[in-house]
Parts: sequence; C-alpha cells; structure tokens
Amino acid sequence: MATDRIQSYLEGRWQDGTGEGSPLVDPTTEAVVATASTDGIDFAAALGHARKDGNAALAALTFAERGALLQRMSTALHDRREDLIASAILNGGCTRSDAKFDVDGAILVFSHYAELGKELGDTKLLVDGDGIQLGRSPRFWGQHVFVPRNGVAILINAFNFPAWGFAEKAACAILGGMPVITKPATATAHTAWLATRAIVEGADVPAGVFGFIGGGVGDLLDHVTGQDILAFTGSASTGAMLRSNPKIVEKSVRVNVEADSLNAAVLGPDLDLSSEGFNLFVREVTREMTQKTGQKCTAVRRIFLPEANADEVIEALGERLTGLAIGDPSSEDTRMGPLASARQLADVQKGVALLREESDVVVGDPDAPVEGPNGKGYFFAPVLLKARDPQTARHVHAHEVFGPVATVVTYSGEPEDAIELVRRGEGGLVTSVYSDDKKFTEAMVLGLAPYHGRVYIGSSKVRDHALGSGLVLPQCVHGGPGRAGGGEELGGLRGVQHYMHRVAIQGSRPMVEKICDTKPAS
Repeated sequence: MATDRIQSYLEGRWQDGTGEGSPLVDPTTEAVVATASTDGIDFAAALGHARKDGNAALAALTFAERGALLQRMSTALHDRREDLIASAILNGGCTRSDAKFDVDGAILVFSHYAELGKELGDTKLLVDGDGIQLGRSPRFWGQHVFVPRNGVAILINAFNFPAWGFAEKAACAILGGMPVITKPATATAHTAWLATRAIVEGADVPAGVFGFIGGGVGDLLDHVTGQDILAFTGSASTGAMLRSNPKIVEKSVRVNVEADSLNAAVLGPDLDLSSEGFNLFVREVTREMTQKTGQKCTAVRRIFLPEANADEVIEALGERLTGLAIGDPSSEDTRMGPLASARQLADVQKGVALLREESDVVVGDPDAPVEGPNGKGYFFAPVLLKARDPQTARHVHAHEVFGPVATVVTYSGEPEDAIELVRRGEGGLVTSVYSDDKKFTEAMVLGLAPYHGRVYIGSSKVRDHALGSGLVLPQCVHGGPGRAGGGEELGGLRGVQHYMHRVAIQGSRPMVEKICDTKPAS
C-alpha cells in the first residue's frame, strides 16, 4: 500500500521536511500508512509570518466576521467528514463510532464558536464588567476590556483526538483574534493533516491565520515572545517540561496545560441494583472505560463503591466489559479497537503491572494477549482491578493507565470517606457522582468541586437526558487543577478570553466610552 507524506502548512504554503521522517502506522495491522518530517523547516519564519500577516488579518475582522470564518472551517470539515472518519479508523484504530465522536466534535466546536461570534456582533473588543468611577467626579472613568494579543497561539495536542483536540483550542483562539499554529502528536497526525487540507482548500482562511506542523516542533519554542500563548494537552511530564523551557520562562509566555487526570466515578449507597440510577452508572462507567479504547483524558480511572455492595457492582460491570467485541475497528461488529501505538500498549501493560502491586484483577486477564485479524495489532482487553486496602493504596491515586483500565476503591458509604479518597488524586478533569440522595449528592459536589474542572451528577431523573461525564461540551469549561494541569479551555466566552489580554482603560469618561464602545444609547 502506498504511504502518504505528511507535510506542514506554514507561511501560507505546504512545506516538506527532509529525510525519511517518522512512520505513522495502522495500529490494527502495524502497517506504515504515512511518514512525517519537519527537519529543515524554518520555524522562526513561520512564527514571524503568523504574527505579521495572521494578526493583521484577524485584527481587521469583527467578532461576527471571525465567527463566519469559523463557520467556513466547520463546513469544510463537514464536507470531508467521511475521509476524516476513515483516517481516524486507519491511523487511530478507532471504531467508526469513536471516529465520529472525534470528527463530529471538531465540526461542532467550530460551529458553536461561529454562533458565539455572530452573537458578539460587529465589535472587536470584549467589555469586562461595568465602567468604574475612579475619583470624586464621574469625569475620570475606568473600563476593563479584553483586546487581541499580537502573538501566535501554539497548540500542541495529544494523540487521542487529532481532530477535536486542535479544534477546541483553535476556535477559541481565532475568535479571540489570535492566529494559530497547531501541532498534533505525530503518531496519529494523519487525521489532523487531512483536516488541515480541508480547511486550507475549503474555508478561505486569510494568510497566516492557520498553520499546521506535521511532525516534531524542532526549535519552535526558541522563538516565542511574551505575546504568544502555548496551549498543551498531554502527559504531566511533558507539560512540566514545556513550562520550564528557558524561553517560555524568560518571556513569561502564557501556558495552558491539560494533563493527566485520575477521573473518578462515585456510586452513592442509596442506589440499589434494580434502580434506574444504578443502571445509568453501569452503562456510563462501562462506556467511559472503553470508548476510544480508554484513551480519553476524561475516561473513568477510579471507581468508588460502597463496601456493602461492591461485589455485586463489580459483577454487573464485568458482565458488560467481558462481552465487548474487540477487533478490527473497520468491522461493524467491533465495539473496541486497538490502542493507538506500540508505545501505548507497552505503557498500559506497565501501568497495570504497577497497579497490581496493591490491587487484584477482578475482571479481565491482562496477561492474555489479544491478537488482531492478521495476528498483529496493539490490542488490550478491558481490565478492572480492586484495591486491596483503600487506605494504603497509592498507585491508583497517582498513576493514570491510559487505556481500558480502571480500579475499584471501596468506601464506607459516608460522603466524607469518599471525598477524602477521591481527593487523593490531587486534581482531575471530571468526577461523576451517581445518587438520588440529595444530601449525599450535595456533600459530594461541594467537597469535590475545588479539586475538579467539572462535577457530573448522574441520577434517575436525568437517565434519559444525561450525556455522560466524558463528553466535553463547548458551553462548559474543560480542564482541572493540580495533577490535571491547572489549565482551562472552552466554557463559551471564557475560552475566548484565555487568548485575549485584559487591560484597564482610564481617562475622560466620554473618551473611554467611545474607545470601548460602551456609551449607553440615548
């Protein structure tokens, strides 16, 4: 099979690196499907072009006009939707359902921020609160506003969502007036490359506004300025390395990180095995363990169960997990495909071995190999473990296994006990609480909120409407404190403000109101 050559799109043109480049493989067959190289590309020139032409182009547009640009980008992706889905199956090992989850997420987030731009209208500044009288006389006035930054949003994304991952950052940045250069993880960059081609060819993007790096970043970060922003999704170790880059530190570059997250699901003691709330818990936890083969930053990694019925709950989860059809993701019968790469498989195997030091396997067999249709592939069946001693277990609260793996931790049934155990994860993207008991739910939510970006409540009342804790919606913030990276994305207008600069304008009230376009209508 002929292999594609992944190129970068910088300075308004496609550029190819030198040499053979890095291979991109089909994780089902282990066949090479593409190569990518950025050797020899001038990243300083790429950043310079984006700052000059990209900033100027976006500065000339109102929010409504930037929104129209985002809608064209959304439409361009939708027009190539089937190609993008096929790519995610080929290079990402996704089932069609999981591929659609990624691709449709990208289309949706661009469309959502397009609508937000339309609502903001024909202005270029975001007013932040009411004007302020700064002296005895109302003549001296102050107003906080958000203005576009004169830099580039550098977007470094993880391997698991090559379409949605860059879209949720790029939509906010472009609407905020910042040009973007996006760099997907090389291993699964085929889908992001095709998405870039769709945008370049079909969205009429002004020069310098949108760039793509198809491979390593080289010396890119050596050329950043204090006007640039770095947004990263990936491991905590890589996030720490990026934050400590000498140029990032020297120039005080704003860095937004979404990193490891030991997301939890807590079952309340009030839900018995025949309740609708319990059925919702089993359905959603199973999905969050196995969707994208567990390779989601929002996947459930820790399952907190009341001691009184833990064994029955484990049995119910096991019935779902062991009956899952694993195999070729292009087959309609397959419900879970392979892990994305040989490295991911090795990392999952090592991670399970670490968890087994203090936990027992209660569902699945991590030692049994799972072969693909041709005897190859990076397959791993779901595994559920149970911590032997919840009070002394350490690895379950400190090490994320990025695959279809979760660990059960039992608690007394009291909310204080569950809160203390969940908090040991030291910050997460999302924790879900399943209960119909208002008192228990309120205690859990308030106790866990400071440690998470989102707290999701699953109950019998929402069983027919719930979207699941793993679905990242553009209307709500995505991110989390501590171990989760300390960053924040999306959240409607909040996500746009991350890519703008807040400044206080002070002076004569008529002049301030004229500049900020805040004078009340007469």
